[in-house]
Amino acid sequence: MLATDSELPLAGGKEKRAYVREIFTDIAPRYDLLNHLLSLNIDKRWRRLAINELGWETAPGGRYLDLCAGTLDLAAELATRKGFTGAVVGADFVLPMLVRGQGKAERVAPLNADALELPFADATFDGATVGFGVRNLVDLDRGLHEAARVLRPGARFVVLEFTTPPRQPMRGLYFFYFRRILPLIGRVVSKHRTAYTWLPESVLNFPEPGELAARMGKAGFGGVTYKLLMGGICAVHVGVRLGGPTGNGE
Repeated sequence: MLATDSELPLAGGKEKRAYVREIFTDIAPRYDLLNHLLSLNIDKRWRRLAINELGWETAPGGRYLDLCAGTLDLAAELATRKGFTGAVVGADFVLPMLVRGQGKAERVAPLNADALELPFADATFDGATVGFGVRNLVDLDRGLHEAARVLRPGARFVVLEFTTPPRQPMRGLYFFYFRRILPLIGRVVSKHRTAYTWLPESVLNFPEPGELAARMGKAGFGGVTYKLLMGGICAVHVGVRLGGPTGNGE
């Protein structure tokens, strides 16, 4: 049985893993529609900005990784860039999401894999991205270490994620929309009782941008910076993979 609104498994562990897999399996058929509807299509612009930060132009024929790839929108944004001749692996542990995203770009290869246990050798990729997915990881630090492990030294890691606006009146408007309007629309369109309650609650329980930047640094990324978008509704973090081992994230 799915958790009620007051019993969402926000702390992590096996319960969170099972819940995340279940809700994204259930909402996969309407996921793209709701993304664009609930963001008024601004999510497309955010993805473009994220790929702009990746620096793929230094290795246009390289191999790239999109983690928590969902329906492959972010992977496709990179793969369809003019001048890009490489390949993008879109990895997600929810197979129905990947199935819904098939065909968006020829250079994208979907892979059903867990971001905490990637089936790749060290230093495999020339860059990596994750869009709106790190907050769903059971173990954030382990996921960041795993991303660092599979990146070559000097490769960029770009994280696009929701956050909370720091200032009024945007903060008040954001909370009203996020906790009152968004769950209602999401519930009606997706036909899922708690999936779009999970979204705002998972954002509110996720580290603020400064803390995420610090944890990226501990995971093996240097020069970590971030930009707030739309008054702090969203943030783009960028880190560069340092040389040397990353540890095990424990």
